[in-house]
Amino acid sequence: MTDPQLVLSERVQQALAAAFGTEYSDADPLIRPSQFADYQANVAMSLSKRLRRAPREVAQEIADHLTGRAEGAQGEPFPGTVEVSGPGFLNLTLSDDWIAAQAAEILKDPRSGVPLSPSPQTVVIDYSAPNAAKEMHVGHLRTTIVGDALARVHEHLGNKVIRQNHLGDWGTPFGMLIEHLLDIGEEAAVAQLEAGEGNEYYQAARVKFDSDPEFNRRARARVVTLQAEEPETMRLWHIFMDATVRYFNKVYTQLGVTLTNEDIAGESMYNHVLAQVCDELQERGIAVISDGALCVFPPGFTGRENQPLPFMIRKGDGGYGYATTDMATIRYRVDDLKADRILYVIGATQALHMSMLFASARMAGWLPDHVRAEHVQIGSVLGSDGKMFKTRSGASIKLLDLLDEAETRAAAVLADRDYDDATRAEIAHGVGMGAVKYADLSVSHDSEYVFDFDRMLALTGNTGPYLQYATARIRSIFRKADVDPATATGSIVLGHPAERALALQLLGFGSVVEEMAEGSVPHKLANYLFDTASVFTTFYENCPILRDDVDPATRASRLALAALTLRVLETGLGLLGVPVPERM
Repeated sequence: MTDPQLVLSERVQQALAAAFGTEYSDADPLIRPSQFADYQANVAMSLSKRLRRAPREVAQEIADHLTGRAEGAQGEPFPGTVEVSGPGFLNLTLSDDWIAAQAAEILKDPRSGVPLSPSPQTVVIDYSAPNAAKEMHVGHLRTTIVGDALARVHEHLGNKVIRQNHLGDWGTPFGMLIEHLLDIGEEAAVAQLEAGEGNEYYQAARVKFDSDPEFNRRARARVVTLQAEEPETMRLWHIFMDATVRYFNKVYTQLGVTLTNEDIAGESMYNHVLAQVCDELQERGIAVISDGALCVFPPGFTGRENQPLPFMIRKGDGGYGYATTDMATIRYRVDDLKADRILYVIGATQALHMSMLFASARMAGWLPDHVRAEHVQIGSVLGSDGKMFKTRSGASIKLLDLLDEAETRAAAVLADRDYDDATRAEIAHGVGMGAVKYADLSVSHDSEYVFDFDRMLALTGNTGPYLQYATARIRSIFRKADVDPATATGSIVLGHPAERALALQLLGFGSVVEEMAEGSVPHKLANYLFDTASVFTTFYENCPILRDDVDPATRASRLALAALTLRVLETGLGLLGVPVPERM
């Protein structure tokens, strides 16, 4: 354990048990960073009423046990100093030697202090999930980026990750989509879909469906043959889906996410069990007929006039909806995939649906208590006007167009760099995609954010390019020193406050990665990396590394700190899916 906050929490809890009894050992030490010391523990304030003693008196007794001054005190010496201040705060300052020793340990550790999970889990992550009948647009950006970062971090911790791209690839619209394919010809349809013109394709089919009675009749008849999985209809459906997926894969490749065709688990996958789902829920009395529809009424959900809110499993006309498929999906993920945890990276607007899904699945016994099912809520992407991000004409912006523009703008930012065209294009791709992804991941996933290229691509502030530039700058130090960062393993000695601040910052990396996985909070890791880069900048400005007057031992120590910073930044950005160019 290298995270100072966790080390101090454990030591304070040991002191609480020694001072007041084991029943106090699980009290939250309330340790926070402090401007008066490295950390401050506020537990004495919260325990004073329970102990019926003055907070300062409680704090002093904790301090005496921490430092070994208390009678009969045992355990290792405290790795620093403890002072009681104010009405009962504990100011905790760690020794330079302890910080340096811990930094040296994580420098030796190829995982940079990130532990492997002692009990690996099977984590199913539902993300991206575009609708095959529509264009993939900016609204899919966040679910794809956040979900992919979560998949990466769980794998890094040693969990078994099963990605699930729950495509919208079935349903009544496919009747008219297949008939439109027949009208314009298979070759023309494939070309249009592969080009990402799904919206145009859908709208043309919809116009005919609404205006042409004969086309309407054919489309409705095609739905029947689709549901029956008639061979010719299924052949046409596969043509449509294969072309659509090839387009999705262009987006995934450019964005640099880890989804593949093997991860596709669309709505169509569950067709054969939907009737069974409804029958079983009805037979067990979990679902009942209400106004002709089959519904589950999970407790605690009410609508107007406090009436129970229905979760509709089968429509009055016998058709199935999202709820049916989602119930089948959750059962499959528990029973067949053996999930310990299921993350649904889906828009925040679906919060009620997801809550009712989880409640209904628990009623059915399909989501047992030992399985964690969580809705990772995704907020909207807004334009500069504070409204949903769209083109000036009001249309959704195509995701591939957006990514192309990010690369073009990144190339403009790099215009003054002396690189050949191929190198410049490679760096522009990394910077453009990194800017878009980091802008998303650096804010809480359930909040809205404004899509602003100028801010995203800035080389200063909390941006992807700033962090990419920080790693490139560290690499340039090693090139000038003619040293491989992997060989910079000199003894770490902390003399300057900026050295100490950087080493202390680096000790928290492992805990932040674990926190990201546990709470599904990529922004915590993103902001940690920004803070790390900022602390390194202060170190770089105040602690010369390669200057002639720097003695060899100091140079070796500072190179070791720079190498550890580089490894933490590159590992952390990799977990977020942000590319790290060698040069900027």
